[in-house]
Amino acid sequence: MEPIVDERFEMMLDWLKKQPLLAGCDMSHPVPASSDASFRRYFRVFANSEETGETSFIVMDAPVEHEDCRPFIAVSDQLNKMGLQVPKVLAQNLVQGYLLLTDLGTTTYLSALEGANEVEADRLYQDALSALVRLQKKGQSAAQKLPAYNQTLLETEMNLFPEWLIGTHLNVSLDRVEKHDWQNVQQLLQRSALAQPLTYVHRDYHSRNLMVTSKDNPGILDFQDAVHGALTYDAVSLLRDCYISWPQEQVSEWQRSYFLQLCEAKLVSKDEWQAFQKSMDWMGIQRHLKASGIFCRLAHRDGKDSYLNDIPLTLDYLVQVGSLYPEMIDLVRLLENKILPKLAGFSNQ
Repeated sequence: MEPIVDERFEMMLDWLKKQPLLAGCDMSHPVPASSDASFRRYFRVFANSEETGETSFIVMDAPVEHEDCRPFIAVSDQLNKMGLQVPKVLAQNLVQGYLLLTDLGTTTYLSALEGANEVEADRLYQDALSALVRLQKKGQSAAQKLPAYNQTLLETEMNLFPEWLIGTHLNVSLDRVEKHDWQNVQQLLQRSALAQPLTYVHRDYHSRNLMVTSKDNPGILDFQDAVHGALTYDAVSLLRDCYISWPQEQVSEWQRSYFLQLCEAKLVSKDEWQAFQKSMDWMGIQRHLKASGIFCRLAHRDGKDSYLNDIPLTLDYLVQVGSLYPEMIDLVRLLENKILPKLAGFSNQ
């Protein structure tokens, strides 16, 4: 691996050397720990001392002109107080944009699930759903301090689909009827989302942001964009993950398990099951419209082409779930008649 040499990296090393927590340690140079869809970078630091042996930490590099560390710090504190397993902030430099964090290990849910049997996969998902219910039950007060997942934000997110996937990536446009149909779908999805009970929403709760940990599984990452919004958003992000898929029968079992836990926590009542299913399905449609647009934006604006590989599964969810509801037939028709054939043409080039 080529050594990382840039001005921010050198500044980060200088800052780390001044940290009391690392004083007296034989510290190796940080090595890349992970990457995400933002301007943030993460490095793993291995510190050695006679008293504790080798200990690893994570360093977040968040350029201040692009990222604000304060939401991460605030949400980390909130989730820690709820008893959830998240990185703790050990040291901070808000002027330069560096955080020193506890390390939750190297095993993501995605890597563990790709080789898991049914029993192992069920255990991991049950842990993740239980942690989510804890967040939603214990986070009701803290959620009031978060930005609102309101109509404006919902509309902005869904517009990523026509702007970046249809327009920029596929270079096609919608005719007058298609634009009218699209606006109608948007309004239906917005009304459904806004009618749901409000809760603490992680906003990116999926297999790449969950870590397998020996204690208080799972470890939860990438929570800084948390909002006060719809109850089903995080659950559908997990169960209809853009990076790994499961048979519908298995998804339904986990969905039912999650619903029963919500009932036990008195966040919903048992007579709401059918309405809950529909709300969750439609929330997933909203999320996957947003995600497909973001994947294209990451490729065309930020040069992160690998995210284009995640578009087929995301669009497959839209067709699969949208086909269950007559109200979504215009969206399904747009995908099947215009979007998917054009996308297939790209793949064959």
